[in-house]
Amino acid sequence: MTKDWFGQPRGLTILFLTEMWEMFSYYGMRALLVYYMVKQLALTQQRASLVYGLYTAFVYFTPIVGGVVCDRWLGRRNSVLLGGSIMAIGHFMMAFESLFFVALATIGIGNGLFLPSLPSQINGLYKPDDPRRKTAYNYYYLGVNVGAFLAPLGCGTIGELYGWHWGFTLAGVGMVSGLFIYIFGSRYLPPEPLRVAPAQSAARSHWYEAGITRRFALLAGICGVVVVFRGAYEQIGNTLPLWIEHVDRTVGAFTIPMTWFQSLNPLLVFTLTPWFVARWVRHAREGHELTSVRKMAIGAGGVALSYLLLAAVAAFSDGGVVAEGWIWLVAFFIVMTAGELYILPIGLGLFGRLAPAGFTATTIALWFLAAFFGNLLAGAFGTLWSSLSPPQFFAATAAIAALSGALLLAFNRPAQTAEEGSA
Repeated sequence: MTKDWFGQPRGLTILFLTEMWEMFSYYGMRALLVYYMVKQLALTQQRASLVYGLYTAFVYFTPIVGGVVCDRWLGRRNSVLLGGSIMAIGHFMMAFESLFFVALATIGIGNGLFLPSLPSQINGLYKPDDPRRKTAYNYYYLGVNVGAFLAPLGCGTIGELYGWHWGFTLAGVGMVSGLFIYIFGSRYLPPEPLRVAPAQSAARSHWYEAGITRRFALLAGICGVVVVFRGAYEQIGNTLPLWIEHVDRTVGAFTIPMTWFQSLNPLLVFTLTPWFVARWVRHAREGHELTSVRKMAIGAGGVALSYLLLAAVAAFSDGGVVAEGWIWLVAFFIVMTAGELYILPIGLGLFGRLAPAGFTATTIALWFLAAFFGNLLAGAFGTLWSSLSPPQFFAATAAIAALSGALLLAFNRPAQTAEEGSA
């Protein structure tokens, strides 16, 4: 019997580390993106916000195609290796100004193959009755955020101090590191499932068997609400960095670099995750654990509360430099991250557990489709930053997050029934 690492199957550690380095490359580049467009390429704030929204939406749209390609033709291993290699090339291309838009497209295409193929391997690491299966996605999400934490400190600092192009190059090195870990750790991963070919009647029957159509309709409904949520959530990488420029970031004689605040969110994720998971496991053992959708609704409410805090702080500053602003930013990220942990990893796990056999990557790609439309919404909403005052903008952002939480509750009963049926 294969020994576990850290109380989990060894394969989860391999997936954790691979995703950690992939997120290091993605968030490293993302931490620099708005600053690079405004300061180096001299784009207006409105255009930079739209480009940011379109790009972050694109990287979540391509997994829809990539998930189908993975399930039907390439398989998970080949999809991860090919997608990761294409992404690495795109990151290195970012070092050249003339290739800026081509590089963004290249990263997005590679991401389409990579993103759904990696987490779709998690369920295969566990037996159906393994109690660790439900919290596995929280630990995987932890890997996402370790990489996201290191990215602004590494790529952000290098880019801000030594040149944007060097920061983008470091992001490419991170992607290559993740690929090497995946290659050398492949023996700990679950075997490739049977490919799903369009002409196979057995595969086609999955889509029409009793309950499957309703299940996908349920997931599509939840996906639609998460689009609304992400319209608010994604402002942390879009308009929030522009407000941070007007925040007092001094600690004594030291001024905290702007990009460092992008590390607060992932730092808090891997600080708070063990506590939340232990709390949920205890509640499950005692028989009063909240349903997945109720957790997600609470998370949306927490994110709304965090933006209300920013609205109040911005209103108190009356348009001037926010005194002691870094303290308020820390408070914002604590509340916002607590909310995030109740919705994003919970939602990913829900989609993974409700995936029909043979369509795991495709179903998880549906979860990322919410991020696609959500980032489009966030980009469009972000253009209002220049026409609204910061208190008005942050209050509107809080209202969007609160609305998504209320809408999620409508899906609680059907989602609970579907989860019980798939256990």
